Amino acid sequence: MKLSFSTLTGGYSICRLAADAPLPDWAEGDGLVSITRAEDELSIVCLSERAPLDADHGWSALRVDTVAELDEPGVVMAAVTPISSAGLGVFVISTHLRDYLLVRTAEIDRARTALIGAGHDFT
Repeated sequence: MKLSFSTLTGGYSICRLAADAPLPDWAEGDGLVSITRAEDELSIVCLSERAPLDADHGWSALRVDTVAELDEPGVVMAAVTPISSAGLGVFVISTHLRDYLLVRTAEIDRARTALIGAGHDFT
């Protein structure tokens, strides 16, 4: 499966809060925002400029521009495998319409090279 990607503007951070923490005001705003409350944590991804100092900073976001059905098999695997095979970590966010990959900003060029090498392209 060939996918098309674009790089989102700005640096991103991943924040982990207590499961019962209230939703902080800084979470919402411009850029990609992902808020997930689970039994054992509240996880927030947002632009680094809004994230607290103790967040995990230094991430860049890649958007999968190829739109697929919710149950389309292989989309996330096609996006993650080249990056993982290059020895890089990846944090995946899926929405109803798209998938997003966060990779360390220091490794973004290696991630792009791996994706292009796997036959994907960037717009």
